[in-house]
Amino acid sequence: MIFRILLSVAFLSASSAIADPTKIDFWNTQRKGANQQNAQHRPEWYVAARELGLDYVRILPDALPAEGRDFLIGNADNFETINETDLSLLIKALDEAERNRIKVVLTMVSLPGARWKQLNNDRDDARLWKDKKYHLQAFEFWRQLAARLKTHPAIVAYNPLNEPHPDKAFGFDAPDEKFAQWFKRIQNTPADLNQFNREMVKAIRSVDPDTPIILDGWFYASPRAFEYNRPVDDDKVLYAFHNPGPWQMVTYRVNQGRYAYPDRVPKSWNGPTESWTIDRLAQQMHAVQQFSEQYNIPAHRIIASEFWYDRRLEGAAAYMADLIEIYNQRNWHWAFYAFRGTGTWTGLDYEIPPGQKMGWRYWQAIEQGKDPEPLKPRGPNPLWEILQRQFERK
Repeated sequence: MIFRILLSVAFLSASSAIADPTKIDFWNTQRKGANQQNAQHRPEWYVAARELGLDYVRILPDALPAEGRDFLIGNADNFETINETDLSLLIKALDEAERNRIKVVLTMVSLPGARWKQLNNDRDDARLWKDKKYHLQAFEFWRQLAARLKTHPAIVAYNPLNEPHPDKAFGFDAPDEKFAQWFKRIQNTPADLNQFNREMVKAIRSVDPDTPIILDGWFYASPRAFEYNRPVDDDKVLYAFHNPGPWQMVTYRVNQGRYAYPDRVPKSWNGPTESWTIDRLAQQMHAVQQFSEQYNIPAHRIIASEFWYDRRLEGAAAYMADLIEIYNQRNWHWAFYAFRGTGTWTGLDYEIPPGQKMGWRYWQAIEQGKDPEPLKPRGPNPLWEILQRQFERK
């Protein structure tokens, strides 16, 4: 009798072990999430994310308070070891995510030799793409970080570097013919992003064979530059792209009321406009589709990990709705930017109605050093409802 019980227990244990999904299984069905790039750890954020129904959050933690010069890294001028105080704060956030059943993609905006522009006196830091010693430091940083986080149940992917742009460091603004010629010349040099990504995957895999890795490509993860991306020999890698619409249209301070999707889309930087359809918008991602077909990358290994349109601009609702339809039709994962961002930049906080301005109490709270979050006028509105509907449980 005891033998039968033990045998049954052993069988159930074995079955459970087989049935437990690996981390990559999370990505075998389409996932919908949001970005978080906040300067404070707020446990209530994760409660709200659970109530919304997010599958996952893409956390960019670089703005969190750092004990040293750069969060987690210590000093991006010369990385040595993960900062333990910073790591403890990050783990608090991961624990909160897990308590609320929100999975996490962890993304870094800074790496050794590539300090985030907002923390670098508004200057791009391109040392990573000119000196391989920073490659080695970046790989060591992620080896240490992955070794510490690989068993955390909230983590479903690492995204080693947000929006890399070695192209810009060498004077290119678009993937044109001049860039194509330069691209051929810089193979196996510090500027070779594809080699950097391959070596980064190897570094992480040396300590963590299981956690999926999301790779951003050229020109700030532009979908139009996907023809220059190369796949990595690893079946747990996803390939990311970011906002496909013209930057001067979706950005409030640049648009200035000149452009609006779909009727007044700029044809060039300051040029005339044209009318777009959803099919024309989808053409912006043609290179992504070609990459997928050329290298046999399935749809569930493609992720639109950032997309946005300032809520104060005409056309935001139509743009977000059309993009979501495109992504859903292709079964690509996606994450809008952003959900409940902290601070005074509210243009991408879609719960605030498009025409709503912050009241005087909000600005007074900021002047007095008080928390302005409770004073943000979030509420139902047509733009937010487009996103909200996507997370309703069927």
